[in-house]
Amino acid sequence: MEEGPGAVLLKYPGTNCDAETARALEAVGFSTRIVPVAALDEASLEGARAVVLPGGFSYGDYVMAGRFAKLVTEQRIGDTLGRFRDGGGYLLGICNGFQILTQLGLLPAGSLVENASGRFQCQWVTLENRSPESPFLRHLPEHFEFPVAHAEGRFVTRDEEEAAAYLEDGRAALLYAEDINGSFSRIAGLQDETGRVLGLMPHPERFLHRRDHYDPDWTDPECADHGHGYAFFRSLYESVIST
Repeated sequence: MEEGPGAVLLKYPGTNCDAETARALEAVGFSTRIVPVAALDEASLEGARAVVLPGGFSYGDYVMAGRFAKLVTEQRIGDTLGRFRDGGGYLLGICNGFQILTQLGLLPAGSLVENASGRFQCQWVTLENRSPESPFLRHLPEHFEFPVAHAEGRFVTRDEEEAAAYLEDGRAALLYAEDINGSFSRIAGLQDETGRVLGLMPHPERFLHRRDHYDPDWTDPECADHGHGYAFFRSLYESVIST
């Protein structure tokens, strides 16, 4: 059987969502490789159409979430991820991956800091799809649910006006329907100006099947027996094979 387009998942010490994210990518048609950062070099991305930074707690989230991962990534491959994007590749950061992409400057300026609650939050949230044409969100409805699990998920910028500008120019791709953690403008996910880089705090890989939902009667006629996480990864797959 012909292999699907390649997706590389970057694994740092403390990354703990790589296997389930790989399964989600494979379920929609990708061929995946998990690359530990200790083995990462420019050749690691050869043949890949998407690079994914899964969730977890890279380097224990010491100093601040994603900081050490950013420094090690730059040390090992420099600006390779930026050149990968410029060459037509897709970059996805989930939770800790979102934090790392932000640290690397591959997403609009801002930081992900401690939740306003001061605690780790693990819950389902309703999200607003503000970018239905996004390569990652094209098969998702205006409102849908994903679970979150983070302590440093509050997105902040220099001031509230800068975050509001991200809403106006389309870079704020996903919003929380309600304020769950104090994020400016309720931002849950950001995309860059190309649309090929997306970071989000919620975990789409944890809602791959209908049975993953907390409500046993949950259904969406557009998803058959799948969850909205499947629609998320299927959106990326179809975007990759169409370019």
